[in-house]
Amino acid sequence: MSKKENDKNEEAKNGAESEAAKQVPEEIISETQHTVVIDGEEIAYTATAGTMILKEEDEESGEKAKASVFFIAYTKDGVEEAGERPITFSFNGGPGSSSVWLHLGVLGPRRVKMGDAGDLLPPPYQLVNNEFSLLDETDLVFIDPVSTGYSRPVPGEEAKQFHGIEEDVKSVGEFIRLYTTRYERWTSPKFLIGESYGTTRSAALSGFLQERHGMYLNGIMLISSILNFQSANFAPGNDLPPTLFLPTYTATAWYHGRLPDDLQANLQKTLDEVEDFALNEYTLALMKGAALPDEERQQIVKKLARYTGLSEDYVERTNLRVNIYRFVKELLRDERRTVGRLDTRFTGLDRDAAGEVPEFDPSYAAIQGPYTATLNDYVRRDLEFENDLPYEILTSLYENWNYDKYKNQYVNVAETLRGAMTQNQFLKVFVANGYYDLATPYFATEYTFNHLGLDSSLQENIFMAYYEAGHMMYVHEPSLAQLKEDLAGFMNTAMES
Repeated sequence: MSKKENDKNEEAKNGAESEAAKQVPEEIISETQHTVVIDGEEIAYTATAGTMILKEEDEESGEKAKASVFFIAYTKDGVEEAGERPITFSFNGGPGSSSVWLHLGVLGPRRVKMGDAGDLLPPPYQLVNNEFSLLDETDLVFIDPVSTGYSRPVPGEEAKQFHGIEEDVKSVGEFIRLYTTRYERWTSPKFLIGESYGTTRSAALSGFLQERHGMYLNGIMLISSILNFQSANFAPGNDLPPTLFLPTYTATAWYHGRLPDDLQANLQKTLDEVEDFALNEYTLALMKGAALPDEERQQIVKKLARYTGLSEDYVERTNLRVNIYRFVKELLRDERRTVGRLDTRFTGLDRDAAGEVPEFDPSYAAIQGPYTATLNDYVRRDLEFENDLPYEILTSLYENWNYDKYKNQYVNVAETLRGAMTQNQFLKVFVANGYYDLATPYFATEYTFNHLGLDSSLQENIFMAYYEAGHMMYVHEPSLAQLKEDLAGFMNTAMES
């Protein structure tokens, strides 16, 4: 290549880079003032809705813009020293979900008014004062990971570089570092709260923030937790899910009145009995496989039918392993109804009562409309943040998520959490479980934490709580009230030590 051609190519390259730099979106910040009444007290706060540009070091340019991340933060007014007030970073799961659910469901100063299972409200939907907000205890920052909400890669950058378990942790962790630095919160007590895959992200972040940025957390709050994916993957040869989902099948059958009279009398007593069966007799039977004697097999069939509300014939045909999607289709088949996955208290209608799996999750259908409508209105009208991009509530990123680090094995970030808790022995973990959650069943969560390998001296740093609702237990107002009380109590405990 001649010098002239080389110079021309270099000039074109520099021109392209310059053009790309011009296309990098500016950071936009909108601050508004509001009040909320919590426990009878009016609290004044500042809402900040905006974007931050994530950058990485570049050998040639020094810094290279990678993504624009949208966030909404709430900070209490009148605080003399912000560095002494707790701050909590919040996100949901998916992967591919925005932060809307925890934001408008439980934590933020406004919440969705939508009703509950069997008593849903019709559109149009509205927000109301959230008397259960955690803003009286902590400042709040809601993060939308790249490709969710209004967060996007900058022009010229591929979105897939953010779509993986490690890639996601790196970008969200960088946002937390950047926000903490800009808003002078390094000395604040710091918490993470995540829901569903957001608990996977939280556990992974606990290690990343410590190791990469030296950022030690006071506490992590896990709402509907999944850290070990083996506990929820109904794959041939994996007999954990059938045993770990069984108590939630029982709770669901109890809620819909499908258990024998003696089991319907007391839910907690019934669950204790089923958990004992799952850990012992049922687990041992599945381990025997084809070597299970016929007489013993029939005893297991009878008990599974008794505990699930399904027929003995159906249980026999499942080979003693009732898959989640088959269960939610089968339980109320004679009523031509399905039950939800996120929350089995909700029921749905399919085209017909045949087939193995339901057409949709009625519990997700119940929340999708209210949360989407209110978020879109709230951001522009109340928070005065204007953006014509679609706010991506929940995308299908999970279909192509990069799990290369865990190739040929199940994703398990529980070990990362154990390491973080061992190195930072002041780190506390709160875990909220819904009895009617079939996305992340409570018994599977207990299994994960019972196999954490945490030293006995640190076991008291883990706090478990249970609610008579589903994955998003806060759609059930009594559970919402209890969750607020539990979260506030946990945070105070985490800051005492």
